[in-house]
Formats: sequence, structure tokens, C-alpha cells
Amino acid sequence: MQLWFSHRNGINLREQLVTQIVLGILSGDLPPGARLPSTRELARRFRLHPNTASAGYRQLEDEGWVEMRRGSGVYVSGGKRENSLPASFALDQLAANLFRAVRELGIPLATVRARLRHLFEMQPPDHFLVIERDEELRRILKLELKSAVKLPVEDSAADISRLPPLLDGSVPVALPTTANLIRDALPLGTDVLVLQVRSVPVSLAGWLPAPSGALVCIASRWPGFLKLSRTMLAAAGFHADALIFRDARKAGWQRGLQQAAAIVCDSVTAQDTPNGCRVVSFPLLADSSLAELRRYEEFLRSPLVQQTTPLVTPTKVP
Repeated sequence: MQLWFSHRNGINLREQLVTQIVLGILSGDLPPGARLPSTRELARRFRLHPNTASAGYRQLEDEGWVEMRRGSGVYVSGGKRENSLPASFALDQLAANLFRAVRELGIPLATVRARLRHLFEMQPPDHFLVIERDEELRRILKLELKSAVKLPVEDSAADISRLPPLLDGSVPVALPTTANLIRDALPLGTDVLVLQVRSVPVSLAGWLPAPSGALVCIASRWPGFLKLSRTMLAAAGFHADALIFRDARKAGWQRGLQQAAAIVCDSVTAQDTPNGCRVVSFPLLADSSLAELRRYEEFLRSPLVQQTTPLVTPTKVP
């Protein structure tokens, strides 16, 4: 994964490191188990003080993003080995594991067959459910999903007590951090389809090297978009004097934007920008996640699934 650091934009270097690593993990640029540069390597390559790199890694470890292994290095947390077997063999293996488990538990075969029959007779899901506590982020996710899939898209705050009734007939989807918070509280047999965010280096590739002298506005109703944009653009070399930030929730945020060379915003804010301005909308969700949603949608729409499909969503490890 490519990293950027700017020493002259007033953004704390530790914050630049932490932000880029977290976004790299969420976007899949840094998969589980990936080895990160050592503090010595970061210091040498990017002129960081070793204490700065160490502090950033400690924060990432405290928040559960990385594991610091003594004598080995720093690694992205989690990770499972990919199954390289063909799908038919993998399915047979899952079935064998199921029957082995129920045999060890002493569950009668008739009970297992009855339960499986009940699951396969349930109606398939007919809509996606975006689960996210932050209202503005939830609006962005919902809009991007509605633009990518044909099934209806509904949304809900991550209120555990109110979730179970909303899950009926839905495919719950969420960002990794939210999925981790709610997964254990979901009814048995229900899982969350985890969304990946878009790779930041890929998104910025067409904008580097940073233009000099051009006034760029970053606008959003979601404070997280403004904070992440400030850190990433500063790290990538955009000068602080060339950036202006607008909270689109505030009255009059559109005034004077015609003077900007471009307005960088999320997909929701892009709908409210003034006419005549050059708008650059940065999608939040990765193309791979949207493609996975469309594949799952096609699976749900197949004739056989429409006749008999259990309400079980696929497991995806962030």
C-alpha cells in the first residue's frame, strides 16, 4: 500500500499514519495478516521520528486494527486462509462438517432434517438493509447502494433493541466497524454483508501530483468525510492554503464556491452543489463491494431461490 506524509500542512504526522492505515484496512488494500513497515522503515522512508511511528502503531493496536508481534513486526489483525478447493468440494466439506457436529452434539437426524426443511421453505430476502449509527454516513451508503442494485434499499440506525423486527426479509449490510458491533447481538442464523470502502490511493491517483495554486473545496454533510479528506489531502501534498472546507449541514455553505477550481464531495452532497461548478464526487464504497451486492441480488432473483431459499446471508470477513 502506498503511504503519503506531509510535514508542512499542520496535520499531525501520527494522525496521518493512523488514518491511512485504517482506510487501507477498510478498503482491502491491507488485507488481514498483511505485514506493515517497521517503525525504523517508516522513519527512514518518510522522515518520521521513530516515536511518532511507534505511537501511531500503539494507537492502531489499542483500537484493534493491528497486532504487534514481538520479534516479528506489525501485522493487520485477523485473517483466515482462503479456501482454494472448488465450490462443489467446499460445499461437500461444509455438509460433512455439519453432520459431524450434530452427531457429536447428539442431535437426532430427524431434528436436523426438519430444521433444514424449515429454513429452505422460508421466503428469500427482498431488500437490503443499511445499518449505520451515523445518520449522514447512512444517507451516503443508502444512496450509493440504491444506485448499484435493483432491490429496494432501506436503512436503520445501529440500535440493537430495534433491529430484530427490521431484519425480517432483509439482507443486512454495514461497514466493518458497525458489523463488528452488532454481529453478536443479531438473531441466530443472521449475518451481516460487510461493505468495503474505496481505496484512497486509487481514488487520488488521478489528482497527483497535487496541483499548485488551484483552490479546491471539500464539502460534505458527513463530518467524517471532511476530517478524512483534510488528513489525506494534506498527506498527499495539497497545501492547506489551497483547500477550503464546507459543512453542507450549515446554512450558506454554497456561497462563493464558484471561485473554486473544483468541489470535492460525497455522493449525497453532490446533488446540492451550485450550478456551473466543477463537481468531483468521491464514492465511498469499493467497486468490489457493489459487485458483490449485485451478485447476491442475482442469486436472490434466480427462479430456484425464489421457490425455496433460507434467510441466511453470506459471511464476509472484513
